[in-house]
Amino acid sequence: MKHFAAALLSAAMLLTLAACGGDPDTAQESIQAIAMDTVMVFTAYGQHSTAAAYAAEKLAYETEALLSRTDPESDVSRLNSAPADTPVELDGRTAAALEAALAWSERTDGAFDCTLAQVSSAWGFTEDTFCVPGQEELAGLLEHTGFDQITLNGTAASHAPEAAVDLGGIAKGWLSDEILKIFQKNQVPRGRIELGGNICVIGDRPDGSPWRIGIQDPADPLSADAFVGILHLTDAYTVTSGGYQRYFEEDGKTYHHIIDPATGYPAENGLVSVTVEADAVEGAGAMCDALSTALFVMGEEQALEYWRSSGYEFELVLVTEDGRVLVTEGLADRFTAGEDTGYRYVTVS
Repeated sequence: MKHFAAALLSAAMLLTLAACGGDPDTAQESIQAIAMDTVMVFTAYGQHSTAAAYAAEKLAYETEALLSRTDPESDVSRLNSAPADTPVELDGRTAAALEAALAWSERTDGAFDCTLAQVSSAWGFTEDTFCVPGQEELAGLLEHTGFDQITLNGTAASHAPEAAVDLGGIAKGWLSDEILKIFQKNQVPRGRIELGGNICVIGDRPDGSPWRIGIQDPADPLSADAFVGILHLTDAYTVTSGGYQRYFEEDGKTYHHIIDPATGYPAENGLVSVTVEADAVEGAGAMCDALSTALFVMGEEQALEYWRSSGYEFELVLVTEDGRVLVTEGLADRFTAGEDTGYRYVTVS
């Protein structure tokens, strides 16, 4: 089941906080909205904070309409329902998100896979009709997955027979990149973009301190105060993925939504949570989003090797099933361990 209840209640009413006059760096606009099945909060400071926050909200709804798999009028649905090998003209934004998804599918050797639409539906994660599919069914569906099943030429895309696209694993990351551009265009000196577990912070807080971002304790996902640690960040992206975020139980076994593209089953590799952090530069939001899934699928050893081989392009916090919290060395001085969590904290180099 999905744990949105508390968040949805808090976002039931649109909240707008505006301060007029005074120091333009402290003028603030904060908007809550629900899009992509996620509570989103756009907080901007500066003289153009109102324009920036409302433009972000507008883009969130537009992006949902373009990328939704469940909306039959969306670009993604039109692409998936088109006959095989038939080019479909996409909105430029959809094409850009798909291009990013295909690129990260390739860069992770398929550990992040934007063509698991049919597999996810077989488990019922897209439609909330949960069930455990048979091995034969999954094997048949996996024959039609992989980034090479999708062709993108400019803004026209097509799919191979029985292949389908799902951009849910990168959509919020891509959106956060686009919202960052909006904030930069509006000269926002500081701000915070929250798209569920996808967060981007711009500058520092009004008091000059870094933004504080909690990493949810996977063992206590319903508690708003249960963190394995706190990140202290400026001008950075952070994305967290974990099996505790969306799951169902059947016959005493828990099945989460992060599918291993190699098997078609939920990834089981000793990790329960992956947090990816990177500088707030162009494309980093999509990167963090895709990698949070891909590295979860890879597991601890391969994830850390991927981090090392990347030239430390990003940093990680990995929470393991055996009670360890692994923090890569580039993030260690910006990470504060949670109190009395019971975890063993390790800095990784």
